[in-house]
Amino acid sequence: MTNENSQRRPAPDLFRDFNAEEMREVERVTATRRFARGAVLYTPGETGEALFLLREGAVQIYRMSPEGRKLVIAHLLPFSFFGEMSCIGQGMYDAYAETTDDSEVLALNCADLERLLAAKPQVARRILEAFGRRVLAAEQQLEDIAFKGLVARVASLLLREADGDEVAGMSHQDIAERLGVYRETATNALNELKNASIIRIGRRHISILDRRRLERVAAS
Repeated sequence: MTNENSQRRPAPDLFRDFNAEEMREVERVTATRRFARGAVLYTPGETGEALFLLREGAVQIYRMSPEGRKLVIAHLLPFSFFGEMSCIGQGMYDAYAETTDDSEVLALNCADLERLLAAKPQVARRILEAFGRRVLAAEQQLEDIAFKGLVARVASLLLREADGDEVAGMSHQDIAERLGVYRETATNALNELKNASIIRIGRRHISILDRRRLERVAAS
């Protein structure tokens, strides 16, 4: 049976070596809120006052073009954290954060975070490591936009998101937003892969029929 303390742990990856007393202190200084799907947690330019910890649900971090196109730069699952740039010198958020499922989110204000980082340098290291991974992912995304055609970008995305040979839970709109294009544009690229018998398209579900060919398309 899971004990109460382990059930309440907000983010094992970030606080994985904390003892029970240290976790109680973290819980004391964090505020917990539940959000319905589609709730916007912050917007660009908003003054940043907290680091957010995702306990349940899912959150996407995205930017909007002047023409209104959405570009999703991160899709976060439970035990992720976000909003850290507002607490480490930037002072404000630089993107939108929106729940894509009913979610439970904890907020740790910047002052408490600074005290925690001073007492536990390993937490600062984990934040920097996660930030570094996001930077690398963003650089890869930028490289794909600059050097790859749309069909190759769709192929790369499907390979990244596949569980085995199945990509579940992504609509054409989701794919368009991950690539920063219009839905119709993404649908045309998917249909090109479908017509070549590389993938099969269902409702919020895509099956990879020929992985080797999909990999060649992604590399082109």
